[in-house]
Amino acid sequence: MATPGTADAATTAPSDIVLVDPSRVCPAGAGWTWIAKGWGLFARAALMWIASLVILFIIAFAMGLVPIIGHVAFQILSPVFAAGLVLACRSIEQTGNFELSELFGGFRVQFGPLAVVGILFFLGEVAILLVFGAFAGFAILSGALAGNTGNVLDAVVASSTSIALGALVAAALSVPLFAAYWFAPALVVLHGMAPLAAMRASFVASFRNFLPFLVYSIIMTIFAILAALPAGLGFLVWFPLLVTSSYVAYREIYTEGMPELAPR
Repeated sequence: MATPGTADAATTAPSDIVLVDPSRVCPAGAGWTWIAKGWGLFARAALMWIASLVILFIIAFAMGLVPIIGHVAFQILSPVFAAGLVLACRSIEQTGNFELSELFGGFRVQFGPLAVVGILFFLGEVAILLVFGAFAGFAILSGALAGNTGNVLDAVVASSTSIALGALVAAALSVPLFAAYWFAPALVVLHGMAPLAAMRASFVASFRNFLPFLVYSIIMTIFAILAALPAGLGFLVWFPLLVTSSYVAYREIYTEGMPELAPR
């Protein structure tokens, strides 16, 4: 069955991954299964995953040297890089190999739609920031920009309740935004979905699978705390595991099922 927002020819990926419609609802225990299977994808090419993470960090740092524009550009390109990591997961699944060129696969496949996902996600972040600013008071933000530390501290103390409320509202709004973004790069790069359709499908599937995602989030949060202990070096493993486990979640929610990994 065709998935809304895709062309008929786009219901299968270039690698013949068939979408299911509607997306599956997984049991709560699937949250752990995604992580366990994601570890298998990571372990197949651990050094390549770590090297890719370091390269992305260097790119983000270099772009961040350009004030404002560099940060915005990297935000917009983030789904493009994410799509490359999805292609890397697919390559490991099919062949057991991870070529570094896969990291930039999103620049070759569906670049325009992926960049649109990045723009929509960035606009969502800006909207949430504006909501927080409305609660916290633009006086604080303007004081910070003016560099008047005394006025900023006074304003913060006077507006502590509004700041706390604004932070809670911003956090609450971030959940649906990230839900809409989570699977969008995979749906765009592997199935040719239009950006809005991919984000809508990601949003719906994420909330249909609230319980497994809750289990998944709790476990990954615990792992993040542990990863931070050895001078943060554990994040060299945690971030790739976040990618690979998210890919497994996409396969089990949206597709006919994830086969056994290809032999090396």
